[in-house]
Amino acid sequence: MEIKAETEARETVLKGPPASAEVREAWWFGLDRKWWVLGAVGVGTFMSALDGSVVNTIVPVIMRYFAIDLATVEWVMMVYLLTVSGLLLTFGRLGDTLGHKQVYILGFGIFVVGSAFCGLAPTATVLILMRCLQAIGAAMLFSNAPAILTLAFPARQRGQALGMQGTMTYLGLTVGPTLGGFLTDQIGWRSIFFINIPIGIVASLLAYTAIRHMRPPAHGERFDPLGAVTFLAGLTMLLLALSHGQNWGWLSGPVVGLIATSIVLLGIFVVVERRIDQPMLDLSLFRNRIFSTATLSALLNFVCVYAVTFLMPFYLIQYRGFSPGHAGLLLSTQALIMAIVAPLSGSLSDRTGAKLPSSLGMVILTLGLVSLGTLGATASSAEITVRLMTIGLGAGIFVSPNSSALMGAAPKQRQGVASAVLAAARNVGMVLGIAFAGAVFAVTLASHGGSIGPSAGFLPSFRDTYFIVAAFGAAGTLTSLARGKQVQTQPAGGSPKPRQ
Repeated sequence: MEIKAETEARETVLKGPPASAEVREAWWFGLDRKWWVLGAVGVGTFMSALDGSVVNTIVPVIMRYFAIDLATVEWVMMVYLLTVSGLLLTFGRLGDTLGHKQVYILGFGIFVVGSAFCGLAPTATVLILMRCLQAIGAAMLFSNAPAILTLAFPARQRGQALGMQGTMTYLGLTVGPTLGGFLTDQIGWRSIFFINIPIGIVASLLAYTAIRHMRPPAHGERFDPLGAVTFLAGLTMLLLALSHGQNWGWLSGPVVGLIATSIVLLGIFVVVERRIDQPMLDLSLFRNRIFSTATLSALLNFVCVYAVTFLMPFYLIQYRGFSPGHAGLLLSTQALIMAIVAPLSGSLSDRTGAKLPSSLGMVILTLGLVSLGTLGATASSAEITVRLMTIGLGAGIFVSPNSSALMGAAPKQRQGVASAVLAAARNVGMVLGIAFAGAVFAVTLASHGGSIGPSAGFLPSFRDTYFIVAAFGAAGTLTSLARGKQVQTQPAGGSPKPRQ
């Protein structure tokens, strides 16, 4: 009997608590373990967002230090984006099969080591290579963080937890430019990488201690190397073409060749995933209307948000002549509102379901895009701020409920893959938003005979671009409204009930 009891106890520790039960485990300072899990994931999220925004801010400094051209320094940012995007599904799947905790903590270690080597890089080439190493760690973090939170929190608090994670993302984006400028001025640009070391060590220790050791939800399933390689290569080529299409020419040989090759590779990926028993990406997830509409809505939302991020600096600095500091302060209001609203919206969706708040968020975002298109040549800082706050309000209301719906629609053994799909929608949406806004703005600017600066054609081109991007917001509203009913898999009490 004692042997049997000991075996059952060991299996309980390995497997974790039943999915339908909320385990209240008092821990440090009397807080439940789940809040410490949120803290560990939040610190990692903050660090990753901070690093991305800081590096983008000091790119001109790096370019001067190494005496390199713009095309070379762009790879400091580009290699990070491409590596993260291409590996998200791989590490999400590995999290499902090997354990989310293990992959997540290993990601911290790789990210910290990569940051140290970035700070010590003697040449631009070494810096670019070490940014690739840093991105491998970041992909492990991004693809497993939502899965860890979803498994740690009951369904009735899932939106709140994901919303608070979103807050840490937006805080990192808000603090990054200011902190990066301060550290670069006072210590030097290398310090922006070294600051990740103590943060990463503390966060990894907290994650190791707080995150429950659980049997991998897809334990025993095989990994799909062919799917991983074809997805990595296909998505990387597609994003590379979209990122450089405006500079190289959309009909140029390299761009057309990259897009054609990516279509072939992604087509092979789909064929492979449909034919094997244990694919890297379970395509049956997309048969769930909630999962598929939430993914598409997230993609369209990020297209809109990053179109604003890309285009507004041209209006503020090039057209209006604001200083970079003034422009940065105005732009930070958008991320600040998103940080405040995201957890509130997530908590609301836990009670009402995701359909209403996410759809409302897309409506507000769409109206905000239209309002940005109406900015005139003499708009005050207050008028600009109100419009950017509207964008932040809409995006903040949308993201947490939509993320909660997407994660809730995936079964337990596919939480890592669902996390990766969510992160991939963000990254692809970012590239699409920047590429599309840049292309539309360039075409309309040429048609109006204007230039990037205080010319007569700037405002009409600026207006037309935002009005066209607003169509993506309207489409996102429709896809959000099209989601079906969702079953709350971990109810607070009683039997499962439908959620919108």
